[in-house]
Amino acid sequence: MKQRLVVIGAGMASGRVLEHLTDAAPDAFDITLFNAEPRGNYNRIMLSPVLSGEKTYEEIVTHDDTWYAERGISCRFGEKVAKIDREMKVVEGENGHVPYDKLVVATGSNPFIIPLPGHDLDGVIAYRDLEDTQQMMDMCPDNKVVVIGGGLLGLEAAAGMAAHGVQVTVVHIMGHLMERQLDEAAGYLLKKSLEDKGIRICLQANSKEILGEDGKVRALLLDDGTELPCDLLVMAVGIRPNTALAQEAGLATGRGIHVDDQMLTSDPDVYAVGECVEHDGEVFGLVAPLYDQAKVTAQSLLEEDAAFAQKTLSTKLKVTGCDLFSAGDFADGPGREDIVFRDPSRGVYKRLVIEEDRLVGAVMYGDTADGSWFFGLIKDGTSIEEMRETLIFGPAYQGGDTADPLSAVAALPPEAEICGCNGVCKGEIVEAINAGADDLGAVRSGTKASASCGTCTGLVEQVLQVTLGDNFQMPTAQPICGCTDLTHEDVRRLIKGQELKSQAAVWQELGWSTPNGCHVCRPAINYYLLADWPLDYQDDPQSRFVNERKHANIQKDGTFSVVPRMWGGITTPEELRAIADAADKYDVPTVKVTGGQRIDLLGVKGEDLPAIWSDLNQAGLVSGHAYSKGLRTVKTCVGTDHCRFGTQDSTGLGIKLEKILWGSWTPHKLKLAVSGCPRNCAEATCKDIGVVCVDSGYQISIGGAAGMDVKETELLCQVPTEEEATEVVMAVTQAYREGGKYLDRLYKWLGKVGMDWVKAQVVDDLKNRAVLVARFELSQSIFRKDPWAEHVQDKAQTYAPIADFTLEAAE
Repeated sequence: MKQRLVVIGAGMASGRVLEHLTDAAPDAFDITLFNAEPRGNYNRIMLSPVLSGEKTYEEIVTHDDTWYAERGISCRFGEKVAKIDREMKVVEGENGHVPYDKLVVATGSNPFIIPLPGHDLDGVIAYRDLEDTQQMMDMCPDNKVVVIGGGLLGLEAAAGMAAHGVQVTVVHIMGHLMERQLDEAAGYLLKKSLEDKGIRICLQANSKEILGEDGKVRALLLDDGTELPCDLLVMAVGIRPNTALAQEAGLATGRGIHVDDQMLTSDPDVYAVGECVEHDGEVFGLVAPLYDQAKVTAQSLLEEDAAFAQKTLSTKLKVTGCDLFSAGDFADGPGREDIVFRDPSRGVYKRLVIEEDRLVGAVMYGDTADGSWFFGLIKDGTSIEEMRETLIFGPAYQGGDTADPLSAVAALPPEAEICGCNGVCKGEIVEAINAGADDLGAVRSGTKASASCGTCTGLVEQVLQVTLGDNFQMPTAQPICGCTDLTHEDVRRLIKGQELKSQAAVWQELGWSTPNGCHVCRPAINYYLLADWPLDYQDDPQSRFVNERKHANIQKDGTFSVVPRMWGGITTPEELRAIADAADKYDVPTVKVTGGQRIDLLGVKGEDLPAIWSDLNQAGLVSGHAYSKGLRTVKTCVGTDHCRFGTQDSTGLGIKLEKILWGSWTPHKLKLAVSGCPRNCAEATCKDIGVVCVDSGYQISIGGAAGMDVKETELLCQVPTEEEATEVVMAVTQAYREGGKYLDRLYKWLGKVGMDWVKAQVVDDLKNRAVLVARFELSQSIFRKDPWAEHVQDKAQTYAPIADFTLEAAE
C-alpha cells in the first residue's frame, strides 16, 4: 500500500526531492504538493534573465502540469497551508485538510525587509518571485528605481531593469560590491562595468528613511541627507529561513528548522529541505547544497542509507555578463602573501592568497576558466611550492611550458566539482560519457550538469572533449530544434534554393523527424516562408506566439494591452479623445505613456479587443504592432518644426519611414529613431536603425541595443537627401529580413555578416540597393495593412467566450 506523502512548497529543493523519489520508486508514495504561489517549480536562478528579457517565464519552468500529471502528483497550487497538525498527522490547507504518513517541509525563505520608516509604502518590494520580477519589468525608461543591496541579487535586479533603459541607482552600505564573494579590486572592476551600463552606484551609503506621497514611494533618504527619487524601491538585502509553520507545529527551530544528517526534523515523520533548514548551525542559500539535501531526503524517505554533509563551496557567477569566481578565504592576514595578475585591456583580474605553501583563497574577474582547478588546490590543501612561479597562469602552464589548453581539465581529479548548482563532479560526467552520453544534451539529461544557470557549459564541453578525444566534435551551430539536424542558416538557404513554399514542403523535403514540426521550429519556419515567398505563402497564425495571434500583448492576469500606432510619435487632440473614450468605455484600468512615444491601454479583456479596435479604427488609429516581431516604433524629436537646434525635418522623416515600414515582419522586433541634430534627443544611437540629421544630410547607423546588451550603433553611411536616407533604411531592413536568424535582433545579425558586407550590399552597390528596396516593397504590398481592421471585419466572433459559466442551467 502506498504511503501518503505531503510536500509543502514547490521550490527547487522539493522539486529535486520529487524527481529523485519518482525516478527511484514511482509507486512508493501518493503525493500531494502544496504551494502558496499559483504555479509549480521553476528555476529561480533564471529570474534575472526573465527580468532582462533574455528568457521568458515558460523557458525557466522546471516542472510543468504534464510533469506532475505523469507522476500522479496532486497539485494544490495557489493554496497556503494554514497549519500542520502533528498529532492527527494532517496538513490543513485553505481549501481543506490532507492526511500524511510522511511530511516534507520545504517552505524556503523570506526576503529580509529593512524596517526603515516607510518600508510598507506601495512600490517597496523585494526580489524573490515572479510577481516581484513582473513589477520590475513594468518599469519603463521614464521611471527611476532604487535598489538597496549590492549583492548578487540586487545587482541582477539593477542590471535587468537598466537593460530596459530604466534609471537605476544601487545603494550599498559596504565599501565595495559583493564583499562576501569579491575583494576590493574585483569589486572595483564590477562597479566600473555596471557604471558603463548606466547604473549609478552609491557605496558606503546608509539608508535612513523611505519617503512617500499619497501612500506611494517617492524617494530614499540617506543619512547624509541625500534624496534618491524613485518610482520603485527594491530591497535585496538577504533572506531568512521561513520557519513559521514549523514553529507553530512545535518542531525544533533555531535560525532554521533543525534537521539531522538524514534531513529529519525533531518529528520522526517530518523532513525538511532547502533554505528553511538549519544543519549543524548553518543555513543555506546556494542551490548546490540544497540539491544535495534533496537527494538525501529522497533516499531517507525510501529508507536508504544517506547522510547530508556540508562541503566547502566555491562561487562561480555571471553578473550582468561579467564572469566572477571566488573560493576560500581571501582576507588579508599575517603570514599570507598574494599573487596578483591584471590585464586591463581585457578587464581580467586574478588574485591568489597563499599561506604556508598552500593556496587558501582565490578571486577572479573576467577570466574564470581555471576556477575549478584552483578550487581543487584549496579544498585538498595541495602544496604549491613547486609551481609557485607559474601558479597564477593555471594548470596549462605547470611544468614550465605552455601545454594543451585542455590539460587544465584533464588534470582535474574525478572529485573536482564541475557544476556547482547541481553538485556534479568530473567523475560523474566521465561515467555518463562512458555510458554513452556523447554530447552536451545527453550529459545534461543524465547528470544535470550545466542544466541550471549554464555557467559551467564550456567546462562540461571540455570534459566531453578530453574524454571522447577525436570522437567529440565541439558544437558550432546548433540545429533549429530537435526535429532536424539543420541549422537556421541551412533551412533559410534550402527554402530559397529548393523553392519550398509551404510548411508541409519543408517538413517533407528537408526530412523533419516530426509530422508537423514543434513549438520551437514552427514560428521560425513560418517567418522564413513569409520573408522569402510573400506572394505565395499564407501566414499560419497557429505558428505564431499568442501575442501575434491576438494582435495584443497578453498580461499576467489574462487581459491584454492595446497600443495604437502614432506615426513618428505624433498625435492629435481627436486621437487622444478617442483613446480616452475607449479607456472609459471598456473600463481600462491603466493608461500608460511608453518609452517609444505611444500610449498603452493595459487591462483590456480579450472579448473586448475587436470592439475597442473598431472604436480606435473609426478615429483613424491602427495597430501599433507592439506585440510583433516587426516594426515597433520610429521615435522622433521635433526637429526643425520647433527646435532651434534642428538641422532637418526629423519628425517628417520619422513619419515617412514608419508609414513605409509598418506591418513588415522581421526576425525580431525592429526599433528606429530619427534625431534632428547631433544632440540626439530621439536616442537614435541605441536603436536597431538610427538616423541623425546634420547640416549636410543624414547619418545612418545600425546595430544598436538597449536591452540585455547595451550597444551603440555603428555608422553605416551619410547621405545628402531624405530620399536616399529612406532607400538605405529600406534596403538594410530587407537585407536583415532575408538573412537574419529568427529571434536575432539586428545587432546580432550585423555581428555575423559584418559592417563591411552590409556596406557593400547597401551603400556601395546601388543596383543591389534598388533590388533590395524593390523586394521590400513587394513584400509590403501584402503586409502593409491593419490587422485590427481585418479581425474586426472577419474574425470578431473568435474573440467571444466559448461559454458563460456564470449562467444557471435554466438561463
